[in-house]
Amino acid sequence: MPRVGADAGPAAWVRLYGELNDFLPPELRGREVVHPVVGSPPVKDLIESLGVPHVEVDLILVGGRSVDFAARVGPGDRIAVYPPFRSLDVSPLRRIERRPAGRTFVLDGHLGRLARLLRLLGLDALHANGYRDDELAQLARREGRILLTRDRELLKRSVVEHGYWVRSSEPLAQAREVLLRFGLRGSVAPFTRCLLCNGLLHGVTKEEVQEEVPPRVAAWREVYLRCRGCGKVYWEGTHYPRLQDLVNRILAT
Repeated sequence: MPRVGADAGPAAWVRLYGELNDFLPPELRGREVVHPVVGSPPVKDLIESLGVPHVEVDLILVGGRSVDFAARVGPGDRIAVYPPFRSLDVSPLRRIERRPAGRTFVLDGHLGRLARLLRLLGLDALHANGYRDDELAQLARREGRILLTRDRELLKRSVVEHGYWVRSSEPLAQAREVLLRFGLRGSVAPFTRCLLCNGLLHGVTKEEVQEEVPPRVAAWREVYLRCRGCGKVYWEGTHYPRLQDLVNRILAT
């Protein structure tokens, strides 16, 4: 097991920076950790043995030199591991190479409420309920989606290129977390996606949906939207203020 201190036999010294410390026990955060090293393992294996999924890592320095996940490490190496940089320019260094990430998501079966909130904000968020882990990982890679999960082990699968371990367990906080992590506040377009299937909404006339809405609604509502995916019809009903309040609460911080 990794630990603080120098008496660990053949070992490397590892320091995690920023939000990567979320994956460590409290007593090991914000300090150099001694990690036993047997042979010459890939640095990816060593990092993930600390509980850090590779998709959370943007830059690795071994002895001050930037490396990729395949780099081999050995006893005596000093390793610095960084999360994505949002404001600091590190372009002279060799960051982890990945295909560019889009701004679309796939969420595992346990994050259904978060998926609904992201859709409410107009973000493309598939909810892969009932998928096995390998199917979920393959879907994320095939469609170039960012995999959101609370399962660290799922994010350690080598096929996963872009992913994020959602720290909070509360849906509103989770939504704020995703917006901040991926810089999406400027991409928010509330009430443009279907909350059920993730399809885009488009405007339709009252005449087109006359037979699909309650007469009491048709008597006073003129504006309607239909989902291009499942066909569900939307209008500003009595639930609309509650949904608008959810949007405001997510964007408040």
